[in-house]
Amino acid sequence: MSAVDFSNLQRELQPMPDDIRAELERLGLMDAYHARPAYQQNDYLAWIGRAKRPATREKRLAQMLDELRRGDAYMNMRYSGKTG
Repeated sequence: MSAVDFSNLQRELQPMPDDIRAELERLGLMDAYHARPAYQQNDYLAWIGRAKRPATREKRLAQMLDELRRGDAYMNMRYSGKTG
């Protein structure tokens, strides 16, 4: 797997929280996560991190995991492959 270039991101780079990393690894979705463009990886982490309530955070995490599993969506939008 090639390294993802985060140098062109305009938003602040988000660190990967330990619990999200653990879920991606547990479900075998880390490769699917890393296959996404840098902006998607970063946006998912920022979106999950902005949740105020634990239930909202869990719902957002579940959506990300489902979208990575299916491979056809990004933030409830159609996604058909790597775009940059």
